[in-house]
Amino acid sequence: MNFKFSILTFCLFLSGFSFAQKGGKNKLWYDKPAKQWVEALPVGNGRLASMVFGGPSQEKLQLNEATFWSGGPSRNDNPDGPKVLDSIRYYLFNGNYKRAQILADKGLTAKSLHGSAYQNIGDFTLDFSNVNDVKNYYRELDIEKAITTTTFTSNGINFKREVFASIPDNVIVIKLSSDKKNALNFTANFNSELKKTSKAIDSKTLQMDGLSSTLDGVQRQVKFNAIAKIINKSGKTEVSENGISVSNADEVTILISIATNFTDYKTLNTDEVSKSRKYIEASEQKSFNTLLKNHLASYQEYFKRVDFDLGTSEAAKQPTDIRIKNFATHYDPELISLYYQFGRYLLISSSQPGGQPANLQGIWNNSNKPAWDSKYTININTEMNYWPAEKTNLSEMHEPLIQMIKDLSESGKETAKVMYNSRGWVAHHNTDIWRITGVIDFANAGMWPMGGAWLSQHLWEKYLYTGDKNYLKSIYPILKSAAQFYEDFLIEEPTHKWLVISPSMSPENIPDGHQGSALAAGNTMDNQLMFDLFTKTKKAAEILNIDSDKIPVWNNIISKLPPMKIGRYGQLQEWAEDWDNPKDNHRHVSHLYGLFPSNQINPFTTPELLDASKTVLLHRGDVSTGWSMGWKVNLWAKLLDGNHANKLIRDQLTLVEKDGWGSKGGTYPNLFDAHPPFQIDGNFGCTSGITEMLLQTQNGFIDILPSLPDEWKNGKISGLKTYGDFEISIIWENNKVKEITIKSNLGGNCRIRIPNEMELKGNVKLKKAEGNNPNPFFETPEIKQPMISSEAKLNPIEIKKSVMYDFPTEAGKTYKLKMKS
Repeated sequence: MNFKFSILTFCLFLSGFSFAQKGGKNKLWYDKPAKQWVEALPVGNGRLASMVFGGPSQEKLQLNEATFWSGGPSRNDNPDGPKVLDSIRYYLFNGNYKRAQILADKGLTAKSLHGSAYQNIGDFTLDFSNVNDVKNYYRELDIEKAITTTTFTSNGINFKREVFASIPDNVIVIKLSSDKKNALNFTANFNSELKKTSKAIDSKTLQMDGLSSTLDGVQRQVKFNAIAKIINKSGKTEVSENGISVSNADEVTILISIATNFTDYKTLNTDEVSKSRKYIEASEQKSFNTLLKNHLASYQEYFKRVDFDLGTSEAAKQPTDIRIKNFATHYDPELISLYYQFGRYLLISSSQPGGQPANLQGIWNNSNKPAWDSKYTININTEMNYWPAEKTNLSEMHEPLIQMIKDLSESGKETAKVMYNSRGWVAHHNTDIWRITGVIDFANAGMWPMGGAWLSQHLWEKYLYTGDKNYLKSIYPILKSAAQFYEDFLIEEPTHKWLVISPSMSPENIPDGHQGSALAAGNTMDNQLMFDLFTKTKKAAEILNIDSDKIPVWNNIISKLPPMKIGRYGQLQEWAEDWDNPKDNHRHVSHLYGLFPSNQINPFTTPELLDASKTVLLHRGDVSTGWSMGWKVNLWAKLLDGNHANKLIRDQLTLVEKDGWGSKGGTYPNLFDAHPPFQIDGNFGCTSGITEMLLQTQNGFIDILPSLPDEWKNGKISGLKTYGDFEISIIWENNKVKEITIKSNLGGNCRIRIPNEMELKGNVKLKKAEGNNPNPFFETPEIKQPMISSEAKLNPIEIKKSVMYDFPTEAGKTYKLKMKS
């Protein structure tokens, strides 16, 4: 079969028609069409998205547009908040948790609106009348080019289809071709389950107009317009009962444009028809080759910044779904690097400057009632989506999230005022395209007023990676306003007189014996978030030399925050009280925020807390929902246990063949993360976690191969970013660093920790590091000593032998270190 395929490919090359190269690095490939959505292949440009099924006799492209959501501009603040807040706090401080929950459900949870849903535009289908007896079937997604290709032979004719979503030209492009003249015969049409009208404007143009759904009493207000333009070489096009029919064509290019009337989260006044037509009219003036050239130049500017290679094996010769299925028993290093780069591909494709941030499903959704509405869950999932952004050299992809945080800082001011009679801004555990900031669902899930505090960490993180003071100046008011809310909202608890958040919860977890209520005061994650928000806002003010009068206020608050606590099982406590159950395998590990993504806990300065964090992970276990396993890859990497992190990657790369619901995650045939159902955060979490295994930047220095698994003996990665805008490339052999290339974009001291001795090429000399790193981007937090239960048994932390060097750098210069011979 392979020999015949090779001969056929050679002959077609001579004739000017060629199949895609079977398999290869950075390609997902399959030997059969997609039958279900989680087998289809995703393309996207940050605004438009499609899942391509690759059916020979019927091609289907399921379509999305990032601003197409149910309802319309709306708010969900409960005005009864000020009436019940004091009573809820009283009940919590006096142990009546159930009563506090009942009151919160009534007086704080939204009365009706619980968020809008991201919705499916519909399908674009191509029905081929002369395709049967299919042989040599092959389809792929080349993530280095962001193109899907389908090839097959039918009745002795070789057919090829290519699909991509162009970032610069803002259209989805389909090219159909064959190696025989007049061989393309098909009917094209749009379909949608929504209220819509579909028609052929002329023999080359299809149009579908539609309206989103009503949800939670908010009337449908978002309109869309979709246009498909057919550009054929030879042959005939005509309007038919089922759309537009194309007959006897040699080659066809189809352009798809979709637009909505969305302007911003407050406004719906864009002319969707004019906008959609504008993209079509501009694109149809360009040849397919020009559109392709534009697409590749734009996409590859981002994707090619990072290259990752762990080697290859015989397993790579199998289709991707078979490789996932066999991964537990067949070492497949190239699948790990493919999965890593697939996460970067998804972020580029779902989050572009000027657009919406990636939601629970990124930008791909085939339902009008998706799981959790495919909103923005900001008690972990949205944040996880953007963990890879800076470190994998995709800083521009962070911009939509930064803009959403700016929006929330506006809408959240009204929530703070109406619900809590407070200054500043607040967001709870969920939001949507209309930037709602109130409490949704019910108190046991939604009564978490910390969404804004966590999102604000992304504002600061971007500054640490870029060093851009103009950017810092632009986001400082958002940090200050977030801090202002908590200045008002923090309350003194009666026992230790610490300042705590109340009411709140440890996201979505209910402690045993807590009367069925998740509500509590002074939860560990809340305390960690408060420490980070106030210390980073204070640091930003100091860098910008403003608001000196606020520094003592924030210092006083920081001094009154509770310390972390280690409970009787030697675990980091999740709550203020020692309520943890060692048999609890809950998917959220919220109290480990301090280990990752924060850097309050690390092996070098907080060994007791590190061991207590490890105990939590051992109690929770490895196998969980997909996104939870993605988080745990990062956590085990921060524990400097690369073998355990690698074990979790193996757990994550467990084939889940069908979409559905469950508590044990894995990976679908198309490499999408399985919660299940599909959630994209697990993909992004694993890409972040693999980066943390190879490079860490949060502990006051650049840590090279801190958690390299024994199994990854040889490899190389290039283009990763660190704090202080250093760009790092690493080559290793036999688990030892062979070569490091460091480009310094800002200059300043470079402090690196390496597992083996190195030497620096050139005139600059390495010196053994001493004291604190003088580079201001690498400051580490000073936290309070933990409170440790007298029953706790802690284990010493073992850190592998390493060396740490300092050397000065100049902005714009590149430095090479090589292993000492």
